[in-house]
Amino acid sequence: MPLRSGWRVMYAVGALPPPILAAGVIIAMPESPRWLAMRGRHADALAVLVRTSDGPEPEEADLRLEEIIKHAAVVDAPPGGGAWTELLVRPSATTRRVLVCVIGLQFFQEASGIEAIVLYTPLLFKQAGMSSTNTALLATVAVGVVKTLSIVAAALLADRLGRRPLLLASAGGVAAAMLSLAAALQFGGGLRLRGRRDGLRRRGSSLGTSVGRVTCGLVSMTFISLADWITMPGCFVVYAGVAAVACVFVYVRVPETRGRGLEDMEVLFAK
Repeated sequence: MPLRSGWRVMYAVGALPPPILAAGVIIAMPESPRWLAMRGRHADALAVLVRTSDGPEPEEADLRLEEIIKHAAVVDAPPGGGAWTELLVRPSATTRRVLVCVIGLQFFQEASGIEAIVLYTPLLFKQAGMSSTNTALLATVAVGVVKTLSIVAAALLADRLGRRPLLLASAGGVAAAMLSLAAALQFGGGLRLRGRRDGLRRRGSSLGTSVGRVTCGLVSMTFISLADWITMPGCFVVYAGVAAVACVFVYVRVPETRGRGLEDMEVLFAK
């Protein structure tokens, strides 16, 4: 394929999954039963719970609906200013614990350096000794495949093993992988590189996502300069340290949520 058209094909292929996912969501994904219950659509909420319930007994769906209705009053969402004030200015102890977990997980997810590997994979492979551009690009594809398979495996195991063990294993694995990568680059030819309420939930989630995206941008924009300053192996030693701190953070601050509904979070984080 000509070089001038190769990148266009790459971007065109990347444009295909979003509309397919959007169509799948519109066609197959039902509304959240909590969202339906908060708007008084209890029959629709019950239908969704029956459809998605783990157990065959309809009584289980009835119990879940009663629990949701008890915790989700059918009222208009609180004013934005009030929710932000309760979230950031005068948060309760429970809200503060949840917010620390949300922001901390988003921060450590990006600050551990995974985006540096994703964005600069061909460069890393070349630094490790791959001289062929095509080989480095194929290796980049392999990294993407492994990442996708890991996400699928985590999704399948989350309810079986629990979120907390997976987070601990993931953070520890990232730390070990970053140290291994640093050692491989250092000793394998790597050189210095030159050149609670629905309103609170929504706003807390958006704040955590914003922290994650900003951290991702900082890691992406500073990787080259940082590698030039402390060498590329040094970068991954730093990222390994961040991942190790993330492991401690998860162990100390993040409770296990397996088998718990959103209605249980206030009690869980109040401990």
